[in-house]
Amino acid sequence: MNNYGKHIYVVAQLLNKFDPENCSVEHFLDESSKDLQTLDIAEQIFILDVLGGCIQYKTLLNIVVNGFYARDGKCYLKAEHSLYVVLCYLASFQLEELGLHNIYTIIKSLEVVKVCKFLRFFFDELNLSTWIKDEWSRIYDSIYVKENWIDILLRWQPEVKQMVDHLLDKTAHPFQHVKPAKLTEPKAFKLTKPKARPIPIPQKLPIQGKPQPLPQTTYKEPKEKQQLEAKKQKNRQKAEELLMDANNKQFKCGSIEKSKSTKYVIDQIQKDKEKTLPFKMPKVRPAPALKVDNIPVRLNATTILREDALYQRKVDEELQRIENFIQGARDASEFFEWKRKMKEKDLEQQLAKIEYRRLEGRISHEEALLARQKVIEENKMKAAIMKEETAEIMHKYTEKRLQEEKEMKDLVEQVAEGHRNTKQAKIMVQKYKQKIVQEVTAESRELLRQALEDAEEELRKKFELICEIRAIESVPFIKQKLIDLTQVSGHGFLSEMSIVELQERLALLKETKRKEEDDKRDQILSEKQAKEQYLLDKLEQISLHRAALGKAALLRQEEKNMKAEYTKSILAKNEHVAELQKKLEEKTQERKKQAEILKQTSHMYTLGSWSARNQAQERHWKELEDSRERQVQLLQHGIVPRMTAQKMATYQAERNTVFSSPSYVLQA
Repeated sequence: MNNYGKHIYVVAQLLNKFDPENCSVEHFLDESSKDLQTLDIAEQIFILDVLGGCIQYKTLLNIVVNGFYARDGKCYLKAEHSLYVVLCYLASFQLEELGLHNIYTIIKSLEVVKVCKFLRFFFDELNLSTWIKDEWSRIYDSIYVKENWIDILLRWQPEVKQMVDHLLDKTAHPFQHVKPAKLTEPKAFKLTKPKARPIPIPQKLPIQGKPQPLPQTTYKEPKEKQQLEAKKQKNRQKAEELLMDANNKQFKCGSIEKSKSTKYVIDQIQKDKEKTLPFKMPKVRPAPALKVDNIPVRLNATTILREDALYQRKVDEELQRIENFIQGARDASEFFEWKRKMKEKDLEQQLAKIEYRRLEGRISHEEALLARQKVIEENKMKAAIMKEETAEIMHKYTEKRLQEEKEMKDLVEQVAEGHRNTKQAKIMVQKYKQKIVQEVTAESRELLRQALEDAEEELRKKFELICEIRAIESVPFIKQKLIDLTQVSGHGFLSEMSIVELQERLALLKETKRKEEDDKRDQILSEKQAKEQYLLDKLEQISLHRAALGKAALLRQEEKNMKAEYTKSILAKNEHVAELQKKLEEKTQERKKQAEILKQTSHMYTLGSWSARNQAQERHWKELEDSRERQVQLLQHGIVPRMTAQKMATYQAERNTVFSSPSYVLQA
């Protein structure tokens, strides 16, 4: 069995078709054996054994092949995964059975470079002793793996490495000249020298007439060829300049930092832009104070629907919030922290990928340079072979030229013999030409007669046509035309009709269109009334919402006041609280005295700062009081929402807190 490469590809194709989820191993092997009936029995047994072993040890083999793709086989196709699985099985479990000679034959029948690279990766002593052994020990017993597989592979490792190096060297240098063997040098026999041959009599050359000289342009190259050569030279020079520029600046695109000239230009542009900016802007007049309390608000359909949607959205949000709390909602700060850490981790991975790609680019550049050097060496070897072939071709060409010169001499003699018989040939040619002229003259006369007859016939037909046209023109023309509006024109169209029928149909169409417009108008009016009624209903709902919110706010305010009074009454009865109140008053008096002392010592500084702060504070609280008065008036009319009432309560609490604070008392 010599065609191992074909059988290896067959096993790889069958392995790609195997689906363990939908088909069992025995059934798949039976189906595969039916497809291999055309092969010999030995070939069938080899293919089925290898296929069964690959399926049985697929997890072990995938570990090695996936590691190869992750490290040394990144540029290889994923479609060849099954091929490497088969090679890994043969090298792991069939090496002793097949022998190194058959493995050598299998490698030569496949792609030598790829297979050798995979075998060098697999039989690497470091890989076998470390991660391959550890991964296989996770599936099988570690002692069994070491004794039955790893030790055997390590024992075969030197021979396989030597075979791989031999194949790679043979692939890299296919044209190595073998040193020729030493040949036997023949020696001439010592024979009697023959007598000298007599000098042959030279042949008589025929005397020829003086030929016409060739034009000088025959020995000159055409201008087009010279222009093409000049353009080629110019383009080659330009390409060499571009190549040199690209080699000098090959890694410039990877630099993200701007040059000094670019930074200087950007600074200049920024300075020029800042010079043109208008820094002295006109002051904006403040908004006028709001003096009118009750401003009539005109509500349109959009405002009504928007306010209704607002109330509905607030209700939905409140229900959703309550439901989330019931279901156990929690703070999302932990999630945001986890998200930030994941982003940082992704950024680190991305930077690592960028560095990895940059290094890959450097490696590919180095590989390209090595490939270029190999191509130059191969071209030199091809040039040497071509020189030898050229020398052999020139030798054959010289022999051919000598043969052609001999034939030319014979041809010259034949031409000279032909010149002697030229007079007789001229007489025969003259007679032949006279005969041709007579035949041509007779044919010309016949053609001329036929052309005259055709011209006379054509003139006669034109004359008859002119007479008919003049007769038609002499008949009087009736300008009036009678039109019957009820009659069809008769052009043969499908929807053909008279003008009266067209007018009737147009009238009916106008009447139908008018009725449609009236119906449409009535429909629009009914829709408008329905929309107005819908808006009135919404206004009623909004007023109910406002009234309910106003009542709720008043109830909350009353409840708050009652609670405050009750709290005050309880605090007034408590002795401990009274003592604390007294102590607070004492501290307040002491603070006031201390403030008076400080005021006397630093009157000027305190006066300026106090006036500015007091004016700002008074203006602020004046605006808040005006706003609160407007809200109270709206609350009395029942149109203040619940959120506004809550804000008012918060404002009152803050105001009480500020007015009771020591800093405010000190300012007062």
